Amino acid sequence: MADTKTAKKPGGKAEAAAGGAALEGFSREQLVELLRAMLLYRRFEEAAEEAYAIGKIGGFCHLHIGQEGAAAGSILPLRRDDYVISAYREHTQAIAKGVEPRAVMAELFGKATGASRGLGGSMHVFGAEVGFMGGHGIVGAQTALATG
Repeated sequence: MADTKTAKKPGGKAEAAAGGAALEGFSREQLVELLRAMLLYRRFEEAAEEAYAIGKIGGFCHLHIGQEGAAAGSILPLRRDDYVISAYREHTQAIAKGVEPRAVMAELFGKATGASRGLGGSMHVFGAEVGFMGGHGIVGAQTALATG
């Protein structure tokens, strides 16, 4: 049996509180932009949750609350001409890629001014003009589409 050892965590509490190695390579401006993006995504999803709870959003409304960092961290560094495809919790990814929050919310409300003209709802937000190829309601279906 191989000898296994527990890796020591660098720095301890003080380094962790300051961000430690996880923040290396990021400027202060980039970190502020990531935080701003995550706060926008959280507030957007909270507003969607409230609207869904009072019946203003029909059908399903799969929120991305608690996963804001994934959208900000994975999409913010992309180039403008990169494409993104998502699953059914895609509100924040659509916004991160450049779909206007107002258009995403209008889509949730089923309005013609929505990102998919009010026809896609929560699970099918689309924004070809910014390279967002939509969310897909069937788990894993987007993988084949994304790889061509």
